[in-house]
Amino acid sequence: MAVSTHAIAAPASPPRLAHRTGLMLVVIAIAQLMVILDATIVNVALPSMQTSLGFSTQNLSWVVNAYALAFGGLLLLGGRVGDLLGRRPAFIGGVLLFTLGSLLGGLAQNSGWLLGMRVIQGAGAAIVAPTVLSLIATGFPTERERNRAFAVFAGVSGAGGAIGLVAGGLLTEWVSWRWVLLVNVPIGVALALVAPLFIGKSPRSEGRFDFGGAITSTGGVALLVYGFIHASDSGWRDATTVGSFVGAVVLLAAFVFIESRTPQPIIPLRLFASRNRSGIYALGVAMMGSLIGMFFFLTLFFQNVLAYSPLKTGLAFLPLSVSIIVVSGVMMQLIPKIGQRLPLVAGTLLITGALIWLSTISADSAYLGDLLGPMLLYGIGAGMVFMPMTMVGVSGVEMQDTGAASGLLNATQQMGGSLSLAVIITVYGAATSGATGDKAHVLAKGASAGFLVAVAITVVALALVVLLIRPAADAPMPGMMPGMDAGADAEPELSADSSPSAPLTENLE
Repeated sequence: MAVSTHAIAAPASPPRLAHRTGLMLVVIAIAQLMVILDATIVNVALPSMQTSLGFSTQNLSWVVNAYALAFGGLLLLGGRVGDLLGRRPAFIGGVLLFTLGSLLGGLAQNSGWLLGMRVIQGAGAAIVAPTVLSLIATGFPTERERNRAFAVFAGVSGAGGAIGLVAGGLLTEWVSWRWVLLVNVPIGVALALVAPLFIGKSPRSEGRFDFGGAITSTGGVALLVYGFIHASDSGWRDATTVGSFVGAVVLLAAFVFIESRTPQPIIPLRLFASRNRSGIYALGVAMMGSLIGMFFFLTLFFQNVLAYSPLKTGLAFLPLSVSIIVVSGVMMQLIPKIGQRLPLVAGTLLITGALIWLSTISADSAYLGDLLGPMLLYGIGAGMVFMPMTMVGVSGVEMQDTGAASGLLNATQQMGGSLSLAVIITVYGAATSGATGDKAHVLAKGASAGFLVAVAITVVALALVVLLIRPAADAPMPGMMPGMDAGADAEPELSADSSPSAPLTENLE
């Protein structure tokens, strides 16, 4: 008897599957690196931008803040875009929007033009970043591949800021400040072209966009970030500062009210039902805040006290980047054996110790003798923290909520960077107000006070890790039933045109 098997599908061979998921990881890792490093790549180019486009000293900081506000404020909406429209179109659309902002920003002829394009860049990044994390959470079928993907994501996210400083120094010193933006154009176009080959179609969640939640959450977050940034310049009693905070409270309260009553919220409040995820969201605020604060003060110290060039300043952060990447790779091997909680606790302790060490900074501090050591210690701690923090943040989430969970995880980190930096700068201003002595001593005094604030932030983070976070060793990833081996049944997000199953074309006699 002849049995037709034309309709029977056999799983793709493991080498073929591994090859495709490996290429998908390359694509999404490059996209993640592009949007993360753009938060810092402009830092060392700011003096050149100021001269070229006529920025005032006060407005110059908005080259950085405009991107941070758009990125952080729109992340919640960006995370839901992937759930409702599909992750592949969300990824490609976000990359193209980011690329457009980069192109037009690199061609800017005045300050307003550049700031507007930084907002567009931030909007594109707000779609790309949570989509990348969703693809990692759902697109890698075995635990080993998924751990590798999380390690790459953690390394890129943690080291991206320092890599941006190096790249910005190289481009500013050797070409032009415009190329810190234009460099994204060929990369973004290439990513958009190859993405359909390696990122498959994902099921779309039923429903519509929660525009009420999107408007109130984005407006509330933006006003909150703006309030802190404005307070660092104008003080906490300034009418604009107070008005921003009041507006933020009103909008965020409205957001909670809307989300509790809409059937398809932009951020399902059930995401906060997990003590682990709630702790991770708070930890993300603290960790990214301390990292951005360290970048800010050490960049000032390197250029204004040690008289480093933009290129040398960027290279000074290279050991930090390398240590984060290397330790993230080590964590990929260790976490399946030791779990996630131990690296979270130990890494946060190391980061706290590094910031205490940095708080001893003085006008006489040298790079090799006084600063390299704590930077390496910080890098080791960050490399230990970022991977398990990302894993816990998206584990145990329903498939239809992966974009929302990813957006919320990224949003807390971006908000942490902006809000914490604003608080740290305010303390810096108070510490240096009326200070006497040369510029180097004043800067060192303010930086020391700023690092102590960062210490307080990480101590809070450590308490949250110890008290709240108890990740289960077998917590399922999105789309998996507890205890299920993803390698057996999970279907990775490969190209829709290259199905992971191959039909048998022979008949069995």
